[in-house]
Amino acid sequence: MAGTLRPNAGNLRYWQAGLLLVLLAAWQLLSRNEQTAFFLGEPVKVAGRIWSWFMPFGFGESTLFPDGLPGRADIYAHLGITLLETVLAFAIGTVLGLVFGLWLALAPTASSILDPYIKAANSMPRVILAPIFSLWFGLGMWSKVALAVTLVFFIVFFNVYQGVKEVSPVVLANARMLGASHRQLLRTVYLPSATSWVFSSLHTSVGLAFVGAVVGEYLGSARGVGYLILQAEGTFDVNTVFAGIVVLTAFALVLDGLVGRIEKRLMKWQPRSGETEKL
Repeated sequence: MAGTLRPNAGNLRYWQAGLLLVLLAAWQLLSRNEQTAFFLGEPVKVAGRIWSWFMPFGFGESTLFPDGLPGRADIYAHLGITLLETVLAFAIGTVLGLVFGLWLALAPTASSILDPYIKAANSMPRVILAPIFSLWFGLGMWSKVALAVTLVFFIVFFNVYQGVKEVSPVVLANARMLGASHRQLLRTVYLPSATSWVFSSLHTSVGLAFVGAVVGEYLGSARGVGYLILQAEGTFDVNTVFAGIVVLTAFALVLDGLVGRIEKRLMKWQPRSGETEKL
């Protein structure tokens, strides 16, 4: 509605930061009870654990893990493995989803034949594939990448497929009337139509790539942040569990922000939010 008041960017940041502070304060108050702290952890200790991982000096604790390595030296190796698995799965799943989405959207016969198989594969709980991937690829990095790829692929695939199907028949007819070849239609009509759908799916895929990598590490590995979280759970160290979750969330937001920057560069032609209403 035209009369609806919307906060400006500066005020919005203050409101967001204020909400975060209120939630942290409430968490800290709840954790003053020892029984509650056992299950929910303590934000001050979670922050201290993260500090001891990344900063030159911790709060007087060495943060040793079961493998005996100091947390500060160890976290970079584990985090590097998880990030590498995530980026590889994100890239491979996106490329495969884009290629197969375009192909099946432009090949009605193949799409009709494969439709029940695609729906069956999509409805399958992908977590149950983790033991199979471990058997095929071993307990190393590639079994985690394969699991995460299955999560990313279907999100991108269905969005690309739908984006191509949403192309206006009038636009296609006009382009063909002007003599556009199949390759020109793909480059100037189909791909631009699918681009907004692709980026919409990529924001979701970032989180799913992390989920696949961490779940794979959680189910069987000797490295990675998921492995550290599993070890912490085994010793009922809930503060380290939350510290691992916070670190993963932070890096997922960074990767999502990079996707957003690329989207802004490639989608300059798209009207900004609210511009269509003014028109």
